[in-house]
Amino acid sequence: QVQLVESGGGLVQPGGSLRLSCAASGFTLDRYAIGWFRQAPGKEREGVSCINSSDGKVFYAASVKGRFTISRDNAKNTAYLQMNSLKPEDTAVYYCAADWWSINCMDPTDFGSWGQGTQVTVSS
Repeated sequence: QVQLVESGGGLVQPGGSLRLSCAASGFTLDRYAIGWFRQAPGKEREGVSCINSSDGKVFYAASVKGRFTISRDNAKNTAYLQMNSLKPEDTAVYYCAADWWSINCMDPTDFGSWGQGTQVTVSS
């Protein structure tokens, strides 16, 4: 059974940092496309960062480039999203997703397996 479990969200002040984790079970994460997405109230779910399944290429949304870093630890079967210099507009529920194949890993419709989400709130 494929399962993804996110953790690491919370309340942080502007300029602070958080590291989100996405623990996978039931499959080997390093062979899959991995995506981090977020959804703020009243907005559509958007791609934040992802790793291609075919070549391991990494992508970032323009709004987070230079501040966020996606990675994975194959030994722990876990993906991460390191978020630095957080801004109030980063506030959202963050989801990780995985699929064995993705054409556009920044597109949430490319993913069939999702975690439950973790809330990130950036506020003073």
